Amino acid sequence: MSHAQLKAEQIVDEEYLKQIEGARRHLHCLLQNDKQFAPILLRLAFHDAGTYDAKTKTGGPNGSIRNELSNPPNNGVKNAIDFCEQVKVKYPKVTYADLYQLAGMVAVEVTGGPIIPFVSGRPDAPNEQDSGALPNPNGGSNHLKDIFYRMGLNNRDIVVLSGAHTLGRAHKDRSGFDGPFTEQPLKFDNSYYVNLRKPDIPGLVKFPSDKVLAEDPDFRRYVQLYAKDEKVFFAHYAESHKKMSELGFHPRAPCSCSAMKA
Repeated sequence: MSHAQLKAEQIVDEEYLKQIEGARRHLHCLLQNDKQFAPILLRLAFHDAGTYDAKTKTGGPNGSIRNELSNPPNNGVKNAIDFCEQVKVKYPKVTYADLYQLAGMVAVEVTGGPIIPFVSGRPDAPNEQDSGALPNPNGGSNHLKDIFYRMGLNNRDIVVLSGAHTLGRAHKDRSGFDGPFTEQPLKFDNSYYVNLRKPDIPGLVKFPSDKVLAEDPDFRRYVQLYAKDEKVFFAHYAESHKKMSELGFHPRAPCSCSAMKA
C-alpha cells in the first residue's frame, strides 16, 4: 500500500464523510447565491490536479496549490482559495485536496453541467511545491499532448477537459487575453465547441490552444462530436473530470457523497 493510500485509509471515516457532505452543501449554497465564483473554483481544481506526472507519480490533486501562488499560471487562483477557506473553517477535517476538487465539481453542477461522482480521501501534500507544468494558452497541439500525456491523460481527455472554457473569461493578467469564451460565461454547455467550428466572433476569446483543437486531426473529431451532441459531451466530461480529480490518488471505495443536485 502506497503512502497516499495509507493516508486515505486513515482519513475516511463516518465523521469525515459527514463533513464532506456538509462541505458539499455549503459550496452548493454559496455558489447558488453567487455563480461568479464558479469559473475560478473550476480553475483551482484543474490547476491543483494538473501538476501530476504519471512517470514519477508526483504532483496532482493534493492541495499544494495554496503554496504555489507565485507560479504565474496560478494568477488569480487566490480568490478561489480564499472562497474555499470559509468552507474549510466550518468543516476543518476536510483536506484541502478534497475540498478543492469538490469545489470544482460543484461549480460545474451549479452552472448546469453534469454531475461528477466524487470520492473522498485525498491526503494533503506537505508544504513543498509541485513543479509540473500547466498548459500554456499560446501552446500548439504538441504542447497540449506533452502536458496531458505526462499526466496520463489521452486525446479525448484533452478535448473534453478543454470544454471547461465554456465557463468564465480570460484575464489579461493571467493569460494575456481578455474577454469571455462564450456568450453565456456562467452556463456550462457545449457552446465552446460550437464556437470553435465558427470563424472568430467579435468580443469572444479563443486561445491558440483552443483553436488547435479544431485543426489537429487527433482532436478535431471530438470537437465535431461535442458541438453536435451536448449529452455526449456531458457524459465524456464527467468521466474525464473524475479521472483528472483522482490522478495519483487511489480511492478506497466510493463515498456516500457524490456531487448530486440538492
